[in-house]
Amino acid sequence: MTEIIGKKFSGSDPFVIARRWLDEAREYEPNDPNAAALATAAPSGCPNVRMVLIKSIESDSFVFYTNYGSVKAQEIEASGRAAFVLHWKTLRRQIRARGMVEKYSGTKADEYFESRSLQSKLGAWASRQSQPLKSKQILVAEAARMGVRFGTNPPRPEFWGGYRISPLEIEFWADGKFRLHDRLRWTRSNLHEAWQVKRLYP
Repeated sequence: MTEIIGKKFSGSDPFVIARRWLDEAREYEPNDPNAAALATAAPSGCPNVRMVLIKSIESDSFVFYTNYGSVKAQEIEASGRAAFVLHWKTLRRQIRARGMVEKYSGTKADEYFESRSLQSKLGAWASRQSQPLKSKQILVAEAARMGVRFGTNPPRPEFWGGYRISPLEIEFWADGKFRLHDRLRWTRSNLHEAWQVKRLYP
């Protein structure tokens, strides 16, 4: 496998490569190098895409956090699937992945929520994500009310937590001279199967 992967892609584990690329991106991208465009689909089949922050790359999955009442959460719960792309313009690289999704709302979600700033914690409590909002002042007032209610240590709301994306496909793309780009795709038909890797035409 190593001979077709090359230096940028060295290694046989796509999650190890993804973590390395993200670490390298942190050196060059000034704002949110972990920002990913997350795609889901409505029951009608119409796609939805929005930016989220990939907060951890684990040994077998990518993790982000959101309000469980949001549109993206509802669409994930309905289909159990999602896709995303991480794109780093400065490095001229991207990672695409798609696969199965499950809730990630246990101890690690509590630990991540605890690591957030007080304002972010209160904002999570105050926001009814994706619901109509008459004015920004209503949201600000609700955040202040949550501050009075919880003080300086709000617990993680039951309606807020993580999702773990376990890919069936991960694709790495790196810019090449004369538009002769490198494109490697890892695929498997189920989560228990070994990865198959192929180089693709750019």
